[in-house]
Amino acid sequence: MKAGQLRLDKWLWFARFARTRSLAARLVGDGHVRINGKRAEAPAKGVCVGDVVTVAAAHATMSVRILALGERRGPAPEARRLYADLSAPDASGESAPDSFPDSSLESL
Repeated sequence: MKAGQLRLDKWLWFARFARTRSLAARLVGDGHVRINGKRAEAPAKGVCVGDVVTVAAAHATMSVRILALGERRGPAPEARRLYADLSAPDASGESAPDSFPDSSLESL
């Protein structure tokens, strides 16, 4: 892995898009994750700051721009600082929630 990159499955786990790293790898393997608009083919794919990651789950799709790679899986407030939500605002004009519910990923 190049300097300034992190495995996609590890970043998804750090950012709390999946409860475990193996679930993050499964999300990628099942085709539910895109990087910069292209389907991520492998959990070991490297991501870097500035990449746009789109995660599609059973009841939600979320697009985020990576702001930081992270060093550990920390608490939710720390995880939210790893990305900027690019998801479109809903009809009421409010933006999408800051976090991606782990429970929606369990049905995959």
